[in-house]
Amino acid sequence: MFGFPASTEYGKRIPKQKFYENIAVKPAVRRAFSEQIKLIYWRNKLAASTLNIAPGEAVTEVEVFELRLHEPRLDEAVLRQIDREIPYHILFILACEGRVQAWIGYKEASAGSAAFKVDCYYHTGWMPEGELSFAVTGLNMDAVYAELMRQCRGESVEFGVWSNELPLAANVANDKRRRQLIKEIAALEKKIRKEKQLNRQMEMNAELKKLRKELEGI
Repeated sequence: MFGFPASTEYGKRIPKQKFYENIAVKPAVRRAFSEQIKLIYWRNKLAASTLNIAPGEAVTEVEVFELRLHEPRLDEAVLRQIDREIPYHILFILACEGRVQAWIGYKEASAGSAAFKVDCYYHTGWMPEGELSFAVTGLNMDAVYAELMRQCRGESVEFGVWSNELPLAANVANDKRRRQLIKEIAALEKKIRKEKQLNRQMEMNAELKKLRKELEGI
């Protein structure tokens, strides 16, 4: 399923209540689990032992969870809650009425603890179930994880192209800066259109040029 080797298949159903029984979970997140999710399956376990590759320094395993939904949408807070509860990296497959969408978070160990934190998520668009397939490549688990992130991320205009010469963390940081710059540029362009004073227009145009140059350089 989804292009993963048979050696990685796990096929275990997980009660969704497992992820929100904690009293610290916010009521809105509890409702999202209850109202948006039908079932959760642990489909695959991607690990050095199941893929016959070397372990990673940062990544031990990548779990593949399939979340069957009532409607084709899911609050990101649900994914973050699951990511907090599972001490491994996770590739989420959202499924609804024959269509699927993949999500994966950039997940790092929190300083001074065994817990993980998710910095941001990447995801594919919705597509027919048969069209979603992943290539599992890399000589170790760190590389497998990075490649899964790249495949979920795509190469959109917003993100640009990842550099093979940069570590994963640097590419993710560049994506975050791109998104910030795109928002700043759009906001500044709106201000320029509304500005009446020529000198202020010139000042803002100079700043706009600077932001565009930075965006082009990332």
